[in-house]
Parts: sequence; C-alpha cells; structure tokens
Amino acid sequence: MGNGTEEDYNFVFKVVLIGESGVGKTNLLSRFTRNEFSHDSRTTIGVEFSTRTVMLGTAAVKAQIWDTAGLERYRAITSAYYRGAVGALLVFDLTKHQTYAVVERWLKELYDHAEATIVVMLVGNKSDLSQAREVPTDEARMFAENNGLLFLETSALDSTNVELAFETVLKEIFAKVSKQRQNSTRTNAVTLSSAQAGQEPGPGEKRACCISL
Repeated sequence: MGNGTEEDYNFVFKVVLIGESGVGKTNLLSRFTRNEFSHDSRTTIGVEFSTRTVMLGTAAVKAQIWDTAGLERYRAITSAYYRGAVGALLVFDLTKHQTYAVVERWLKELYDHAEATIVVMLVGNKSDLSQAREVPTDEARMFAENNGLLFLETSALDSTNVELAFETVLKEIFAKVSKQRQNSTRTNAVTLSSAQAGQEPGPGEKRACCISL
C-alpha cells in the first residue's frame, strides 16, 4: 500500500470502482495493484484503497484505487467515496445480465456525486467465462458509446485487459490534466487537494498533488 514519499510520484489520481456486489471489483483491484486473485467470493469488508505507481511519459502517476468495501450491498456508499475521484471503473459481470441492467443507475449515482469531467470506463468482467455470457459485447459497447464512456471486457482471473483498463483510464485523466495545464500556464488551472493547496511544484521539482479536473 502506498508508502512512497513525495519524491516517488508527480500526481495522485483517485479512481473508484463501482458496480454490483460479486462482479469482481476487488479482484480487478488486487490483480492490478498486487497481481493477485482470490477465489474466495466472500464480500469485501473494510478495504479502503490500494495504490500503484505507473509511468505516463516522464511523469510518475500514483493511482489510488478505491474499492466499495461491500457497502454497495446495503446501498450505503456515501458521497465521501466519490469525493476527489477523477476516474471510475463501472464494473458488471458479463455472465449475469442483472448486473448490467443496473449500470445506468450506478452511472447516475456517480454523476450525482462526482465531477462531471470524471473519466469513466464501463468494464464487463469475467470474460474467461465466455460460455456463460449473458451480455453481448456489442450491446455493452453501444451503451458505453451512447453515454460517452470508455469500454473494455476483462478477466481478473486470467489478467486479460486488466492492465489495459486501468492504464487507459489513467492515460485519459493525464491527458485532461496536461491539456488543462497547457491551456493555463499562468493560472492555477489544476486544483490541488486542500492538503496540498499552495504547494505548486517549481520547475523540475517533483511534488505529489491530487488532481481535480
């Protein structure tokens, strides 16, 4: 978990995982951050977030990936979970159509609590179970396109597209941040978190900051 110092990264991007219980959010998280997979399907309780630092060009970006910790089962996710998030993976189980049927509700909840500029990817997980598929790829892709979302199918079990999913979201966030900074070189267009406010890094200086798009 993130024990790095400020010198280890340039940016911190908070990314949240949302979707119904049992779709594989926790295993996507553990596969990306620790390259681990657990066959124990018990609901996650108490996990907050894990981190992993990736290089995007010359910038070191610390991805802070938040898990719902099982609270989605009780519809108890609070606005604090979404606060400060610049990316989201909306996950459904492509072998269970009911988890896809409520994607629109999750999207509404996300936009009710997060910034409108948040980067969102729709993720159809468990692609290794192709014989049990209930959600056609084209149907999910069309929904994503119609709602301005990125889209990928993944398998946390065999690692298919897990790296690509997270890195695509992080690259999209980074592109927005870079464009924002370029468009406003003399004004502070990138909003720092309250903890980092007033600590804009100088030229060539590495300083961690949390980005709000």
